[in-house]
This record gives sequence, structure tokens and C-alpha cells, in this order.
Amino acid sequence: MIPAFNAAGTIAAVIGGVSVYLPAEQILIVDDGSTDKTSHEAVSAGARVLRHTRNRGKGAALRTGLDFALQASFDAVITLDADLQHPPESIPQFIDLYEREKINIIIGSRLHDVQGMPFHRILSNAITTFLVNARTSSRIADSQSGYRLLDRPVLEAVRTVSDGFEAETEFLIRAALHGFTFGAVPIRTVYAGERSHMTHLATTVNFIKVLFRDY
Repeated sequence: MIPAFNAAGTIAAVIGGVSVYLPAEQILIVDDGSTDKTSHEAVSAGARVLRHTRNRGKGAALRTGLDFALQASFDAVITLDADLQHPPESIPQFIDLYEREKINIIIGSRLHDVQGMPFHRILSNAITTFLVNARTSSRIADSQSGYRLLDRPVLEAVRTVSDGFEAETEFLIRAALHGFTFGAVPIRTVYAGERSHMTHLATTVNFIKVLFRDY
């Protein structure tokens, strides 16, 4: 499941990479109110598309996609981003680890090898991961990675309320407080100067609010 916003330039390549490992009918794009041809490119590439009529935020897009997965009775969902930062060739590692160990949440961790990652991203990811682990008494490998496998019991139990990027942190905190298990697979770090849709100050403030919320 791939949340996407104004990703017309990359979405077909992402779908093409994922379709090497999963059939096209199992690839869901949630177009979060894009003003470009994201939906058109996704449909042309063979994926299923759900579309928000306006931009609501990544958290809202994730809820839409995960709700669909629940209704469709999938055993697990892999989420990844639409900007080519999450290498699809890691998908078999997620599936293999899940089938062997039945871990509830598997995260694609970039922190095992930070070569190529901008320093400010290394610092922010390390700090936020430390804080999330301290908040939950868990061992989460990379709390800011959106490349995740989530199994059905997690999808049934965890419901976020945040609409922005902070929803990914909220999801982990709620899942940890429910006692779900975490694992990780190493993924390549891919940064090529892509424009982020994150607003740094707002994202930081919202992260702090989610971290210290009374759950």
C-alpha cells in the first residue's frame, strides 16, 4: 500500500518495482488529493487506486489504505513511499521474516548503514527512534521509516487519529502499548535530493505532541 501525493513522476516506477514481487491487483495507491497525474499514472501502471478529493495528510492516507486492507481480508500489508526512497527489492525479506517468525510489525531500517543519508536525517532519525523506544520500552529499529509490514491483528487493534506524518509515530506507540512484536530488515538508504512534503517545524511539534499524548 502506497500513499502518494503529487508523485506522478515516480509512481509508475515504484509500482513497476513492487509488481516484480506482488501481483498488480494487490498494489493499492492512495492518492491523497494530488493536483498532478498521480492517479492516472498509477492506473496506467496497473495498480488499484483510491483517491482523496483533497489533500488530507499522510496519516489520513494510511488509514484509508489500511481500512481497505482490513475489508479485503489480507493477512498483512506492506507500506512504502511513492518517492523511490524505499527499494522494492527488499519486499521478499519482509515476507520471509514474517512467514518464519510471525512478527506483528517489521520495519525497514536505514540506520544500520547511513551512508548516503544527509546528516540532519541521521540525527533526527536517531533521536526520534531513541525517544519512541524510551516512551514505549520497545526496541524499534527505525521509528521514522514508513517502509513497514503490518499484520492483520495490528490493523484490527490499532487506530490512529493523526492526519499528518506524525501518524506513523502514533501507530508505533499504540502498537507497542498493545504489546505487539517488532522486527526489522535492513534496507538501502536512497536519497537523491527529492523534495519532501514535510514541514520541519510543524512535523517536530506534532511529533512531540504524539510522543507525550496520554494513550
